[in-house]
Amino acid sequence: MSNANLPILSIVGGTGDLGSGLARSWSSAGYSVILGSRSIERAQDAVSLLKSEGFANVSGDTNAAAAAKSDIVVVAVPFSNYEASLAEIKDPAKGKIVVTAVVPLVPPKVSVVQLPSAGSAALIAQSLLDPSSRVVGAFHNVGSQKLHAGGKADCDVLVFSDDADARNQVITLADAVSNRGVDGGVLANSTAAEALTSVLIAINRKYKVKGAGISISGLT
Repeated sequence: MSNANLPILSIVGGTGDLGSGLARSWSSAGYSVILGSRSIERAQDAVSLLKSEGFANVSGDTNAAAAAKSDIVVVAVPFSNYEASLAEIKDPAKGKIVVTAVVPLVPPKVSVVQLPSAGSAALIAQSLLDPSSRVVGAFHNVGSQKLHAGGKADCDVLVFSDDADARNQVITLADAVSNRGVDGGVLANSTAAEALTSVLIAINRKYKVKGAGISISGLT
């Protein structure tokens, strides 16, 4: 059941592995979630599957329409589709928190750090979206297997933004899908978490595990 006091969330790229996994966890936590896709038919098919599994407070639409209907927009698309997706949501995301979970992975060498010339995917979003959008980088290192299995990701989620209030709101979202959200400071620091994803992929391959994550020690 959804909670009317919670913000409405949209996930651009909500039919993908991470996007749909986040949708499951946030829906279970009482959030209303709109899955966005370039294809409304694909979004509605994903919603039908979730509803058949008991997730009642989900709906689907195009990326732009989903962003327009939500309070917080989460972008979880492949890096190859990133700039096109940001262009789709630029107008409907004005004045809203926009969370980018996008990592600059460049196939086939996804286990090798390859940061863009802009520095990070988060900084690309800040440069391409309307200045009124409050950009946050988060959820880069979340293994989606646990989310799809019905549990929380066994990791901490680093959250970055130049807007302290936006950071705090997204930390609350991270608490719902992982061990905890951790304030990682300003948006420029998102580079570290984005680069770490390739390191975690290399660890997964080396040790034949799925969903290796990070945990910050020393916090109470």
